Amino acid sequence: MSETELIRMANQIADFFQPYSEDEAIDGVEAHLRNFWDPRMRSSLIEILSKQPDHLKPAVQAAVARLR
Repeated sequence: MSETELIRMANQIADFFQPYSEDEAIDGVEAHLRNFWDPRMRSSLIEILSKQPDHLKPAVQAAVARLR
């Protein structure tokens, strides 16, 4: 899966949780990534965060930082 696709999907998850409080949104994004993304996808997203953090929404950035 391409980096562009992973970024788009991760940001869509953050959009879903946008109405929630910041903590709930981060928890929700993290739970979704742990439960529904395979390890390769999570690993790629961690790499994206280190190279292109500005492409990920703040809730995704915080959730991915927890995956490390």
